[in-house]
Amino acid sequence: MRYNKIRKMDISNGPGVRVSIFMQGCTFKCKNCFNPETHDFNGGTEFTNDIIDKVLDLCNKDYIVGLSILGGEPLHPKNIEGTTMLAKKFKEKFKDKTIWVWSGFLYDRDLKDKEILNYIDVLVDGQFKEELHNPKLKWCGSSNQRVIDVKKSIEENKIILYE
Repeated sequence: MRYNKIRKMDISNGPGVRVSIFMQGCTFKCKNCFNPETHDFNGGTEFTNDIIDKVLDLCNKDYIVGLSILGGEPLHPKNIEGTTMLAKKFKEKFKDKTIWVWSGFLYDRDLKDKEILNYIDVLVDGQFKEELHNPKLKWCGSSNQRVIDVKKSIEENKIILYE
């Protein structure tokens, strides 16, 4: 598994000041993706335990409210194990900080039984669709995408949108 970049202070991918990591590799290759440099699974840099430690260290500041995991596709079968490991270690260390994940996979169709959901607070799911692009949307790029409160969705066994 590989990653593309880490942003130490990101205010555009989730609420508050966050650390963001962009995983490398995506098979969706959505038209006009905002991050096409993350599509090639061979690009970027190797994702190692040292990178997990670096991300956790960057998150260990009072002004950082959470971690955002984007891509590429962090939940692709080639990436989900490493993404899950990062999310689990993050939640073990920072119980009061949030994890936001962006994925082209759908919560109810593709992800419902995945361990990663135990650690995610908010999931923005669905592939970006150029024909449904709406720059007025908060946290997503096209109207087919959903911003899901994962904890509430698990509790109520139905999709609950984040407010």
